[in-house]
Amino acid sequence: MGKIDGKYKLAVLTSHPIQYQTPLFRILSEHPEIDLTVYFCDRFGTGREKYDAGFRMKIKWDIPLLEGYNYRFLRNFSLKPLSGFWGVINPSIIKELWNNSYDAIWIHGYADLSNWFAFLGAWISRTPIILRGESHLLNYRPAWKRIIKKIVLDMLFKRIDCFLSIGKLNTEYYKHYNVGEEKIFLTPYSVDNKFFMRKYKELIERKNDVKGKLGISSDTSVILYASKMMPRKRPMDLLKAYEKIHNKVNMALVFVGDGIERSTLEVYTKSQNLKNVYFVGFKNQTELPEFFVIADVFVLPSIDEPWGLIINEAMNFGLPVITTDQVGARYDLVRDGENGFVYPAGDIGRLAECLLKGLQDPYVKEKMVENSLKIISNWSYKEDIDGILQAVEYIKKSC
Repeated sequence: MGKIDGKYKLAVLTSHPIQYQTPLFRILSEHPEIDLTVYFCDRFGTGREKYDAGFRMKIKWDIPLLEGYNYRFLRNFSLKPLSGFWGVINPSIIKELWNNSYDAIWIHGYADLSNWFAFLGAWISRTPIILRGESHLLNYRPAWKRIIKKIVLDMLFKRIDCFLSIGKLNTEYYKHYNVGEEKIFLTPYSVDNKFFMRKYKELIERKNDVKGKLGISSDTSVILYASKMMPRKRPMDLLKAYEKIHNKVNMALVFVGDGIERSTLEVYTKSQNLKNVYFVGFKNQTELPEFFVIADVFVLPSIDEPWGLIINEAMNFGLPVITTDQVGARYDLVRDGENGFVYPAGDIGRLAECLLKGLQDPYVKEKMVENSLKIISNWSYKEDIDGILQAVEYIKKSC
């Protein structure tokens, strides 16, 4: 293996610069034992604005995505970039692994063609593989699909050196496919806690001013939704739950984000004459904190969500979280009755009950604020670095 000044040469392959990943790359590249090179399969999110199908608009993140670490863009031959398995086609990763003698490559997932180019390149060059993904076992699949998937993944996972787990469901997933516990290392799915906690401290004293800009009075409780407006995230469930209870408490509902469901939500709001419902559109990373700080409770009503990093962000503002049993983050971060509530996905009546519980009892809310801040403080990039270094040590001893 090719170490530089005793450092461990670690390559990373991921689809494109992602706002949740790049701060971790910066921190990891500062570690005295790691020489990091990140390979991106596409330039999405950098340079000019690019169309995001989920938001149905062109976006460009307003935080630096390419600072503080070594990276390279691989040529993407896909005619439809980031559109599924064929959305990233980067055969040059094979040559990169052959020429650079990395001590290991950390590959994000196995659902893109370029992931498989990376597997092939690693096997040819005898580069140890670290795999990190988001998969869990919650989604239903027909028996024939489960059988085929188990055959394929059993064969693949036998040739992976170790695995980075984002949380409990992800660990269960790897174990289901016969991965030994000794090869699984926890690297919590995290956001930039320092950034969001700093914003929380900056904005908390201005909470009422921020509410005033939206036309919300200081004594009105705010329910917040902040995500893409698409069917699997079920924003309509939240709107209908709000409809059931909005006359019982002085409250407002704020929708942050955009997507295919937005027009349906707006039409329903108008047709039912619902008051205090605000649609503020897409907000960039530096704009989101103002909406977290005015909220009293955060809701993610998805019926299919591998994780839901927006929950991490909300908890950095001490928000109680209401989410469903189909959201991956619920199993690690949302403790029912302690820092939020969990209800069966699609059950609008139960969601309405959870909203009332979270808004009506000041004691419950106070404890939930405290618990959210406590839980999220131990789910950060620091724990990620610890897990990555443990995986590196495992490979050193095994290879």
